[in-house]
Amino acid sequence: MPIDARQTALSVLNQLEQGRHTLDRLWEERLGVESDAPKMAKRDMALVYVLVYGVLRWRNRLDQIIAHFSNTPLRKIRPRVLNVLRLALFQIIYLDRIPVSAAVNCAVNQVKRPKSVWIGRFVNGVLRAASTGYTQTPFPDYKKNPVDALAARKSFPRWMVKRWLKRFGLNQTVALCDAINTIPPITVRFNSLLTTRQKLMQALQDEAQEIQITHYSSYGISLEHPRRSVPEMKAFKSGWFQVQDEAAQLSALLLNPQPGETVLDACAGLGGKTGHIAALMQNRGVIVATDYNKAKLRKLEDEMARLQISIVTSHFHNLAKPWKTAATHRAKMQFDRILLDAPCSGLGVLRRNPDAKWRAKPDWKHYQNRQLRFLEHVAQALKPGGVLVYTVCSMEPEENEAVIEKFLKRKPEFYCEKKPDGPTIELPDSVRKLVDQNGYLRTFPHHHNMDGFFAVRLMKGVSQDQP
Repeated sequence: MPIDARQTALSVLNQLEQGRHTLDRLWEERLGVESDAPKMAKRDMALVYVLVYGVLRWRNRLDQIIAHFSNTPLRKIRPRVLNVLRLALFQIIYLDRIPVSAAVNCAVNQVKRPKSVWIGRFVNGVLRAASTGYTQTPFPDYKKNPVDALAARKSFPRWMVKRWLKRFGLNQTVALCDAINTIPPITVRFNSLLTTRQKLMQALQDEAQEIQITHYSSYGISLEHPRRSVPEMKAFKSGWFQVQDEAAQLSALLLNPQPGETVLDACAGLGGKTGHIAALMQNRGVIVATDYNKAKLRKLEDEMARLQISIVTSHFHNLAKPWKTAATHRAKMQFDRILLDAPCSGLGVLRRNPDAKWRAKPDWKHYQNRQLRFLEHVAQALKPGGVLVYTVCSMEPEENEAVIEKFLKRKPEFYCEKKPDGPTIELPDSVRKLVDQNGYLRTFPHHHNMDGFFAVRLMKGVSQDQP
């Protein structure tokens, strides 16, 4: 394997260590279509992905092994050197096709400096010892110390494991950690304006080793081991699908937008849910897609063009400020339906964003205050009798039911539609089973094989006591 792939992986990990960018942002800068960086061969690029995602998924476990074979405490090892050790050890343990000697020699070369020969010797010694003895590394015992055991064995921050153990118990937490550490399939949603699920599956049959329909969403398809990148697929270029996890597809179904309505997609991002809403509306009506990131809005506009969607207007606005303060006529609009995909901790999408494991902080008050503020601001723009769907890619109660309970106390004109199935909406049986007695839709990686999401359907202007 060429050394430039390993060097690129090391550079990405080092930049993540600085905490300035997310992994998605770094991929765009280094490997994205619009990147100015030299293009890599597909094989090399695939190795970069495997190395970076692998180290991020198993960082704590790798550190436990490194600490066992190192005479220098982890906290005293330079971050760059530690990442070199993690990369090499990941290859030794998890990648059968890479010889141990190649992984070790590459690691030594990555740290070799004329004035610090000892660092190369240190890296060589740790890796040589670990390559033959890593299976004998002592890990904390589940019975004596379940928090430390799970944090090290399954590779998660201690605070995260501790809260999940308290909520779910040992067995469920182990299952959740295992599900998050499993490489997820690529899940896409077909564009019903241009094709059907069956036609898309036929078009993609040569693009992946295995293609399956999603269990809960009637719009989803999962691809295992694709033979080329998604942007290279003819069906993608033709606008037949968008990449979107199955859990995220359920939000638009809960919103249930109708043709001819006026809809606000708040925090629209790159337009994944926007495209779904437009398709459900049969490209008839008005959708205002808002975000505070102008670069994302530009990409959203390109995405709508690719999907042949004409009813979406992008709108720059920071929802930390009241909606009505925006200096455009759209601030005066009243919407039939609003989807708020609120910023959150992102703990529900760790299997796709393993870098967030190490960036996330349990600052629940910060998340909750921002989510409440956003909810109250978009609520101003909803018509009486309208529908507001609040959703977050988080499984944590502070960002889920706690937010809704506080919002409803502050806004008595709203109520939660506890049985979102009847005259105003008809959900598929598979989706309805995910909604509990309080009207909360929840998904979990270890139960449903999709991302962890929370969504709720709020109604405005109708008394809770009214039938």
